[in-house]
Amino acid sequence: MDAHPLQVDKLSFHYGSVKALGNVSFHIPAAGFVGLLGPNGAGKTTIFGLLTRLMSPQSGEIRYSAHLLDQEPARALQSLGVVFQQTSLDLDLSVAQNLHYHAALQGMSRKRARIRIQQELGRFDMQNRVDDKVRSLNQGHRRRVEIARALLHKPQILLLDEATAGLDFETRQMINQHIRQLCDDDGVSVLWATHLIEDIRTSDQVILLNQGKVIAQGNCEQLLRENHVTDLRQLMQKQFRAVA
Repeated sequence: MDAHPLQVDKLSFHYGSVKALGNVSFHIPAAGFVGLLGPNGAGKTTIFGLLTRLMSPQSGEIRYSAHLLDQEPARALQSLGVVFQQTSLDLDLSVAQNLHYHAALQGMSRKRARIRIQQELGRFDMQNRVDDKVRSLNQGHRRRVEIARALLHKPQILLLDEATAGLDFETRQMINQHIRQLCDDDGVSVLWATHLIEDIRTSDQVILLNQGKVIAQGNCEQLLRENHVTDLRQLMQKQFRAVA
């Protein structure tokens, strides 16, 4: 297992004359949970667009294990599962149809796809919804289906962009715990982008992003001690004032 399955080095991106990211560098450890934390507009979604090759950086490198994304995109992205902020499920298809379509894109056989669909839906106790139209599901259940879809091909790295935004507290907690369990049980490396401080624990590795720049990163508990504050909200306020 690669010690750092995702490495980002000096990543920059502009929308015309507007700088969205400037010299962003970080890495994700194997089987680790890392929180990418920042307010709306900080650059989190731009990072995800670059990590998934929806956009190309003006400078910098993205490496998945031994593969540079710009040089070996197909091989690099094989190790990746993604849950975007905006849903991409087809509302008029069933849960099974959505998942089988994704499995086919991943080159999975029909038999293998059926097994993996049952396994991943089973983690969320969603097996009995497999034939339901996605349109009939609530937002929490749709998000569970999207996570199951991202995991069908057993990726080494899972990217989640605001995965719990708009969900009730109980559902947010359940999904958060489920993702953390993937790190422990399956060795999945997770980058969890959020503006919700409640999604992050003091034991987590965190990357604080503001105005397109990484302003602090490391173990959350250690950062709190170094900045002489008692909680993550105070840490963010202190760091964000420093770059304002």
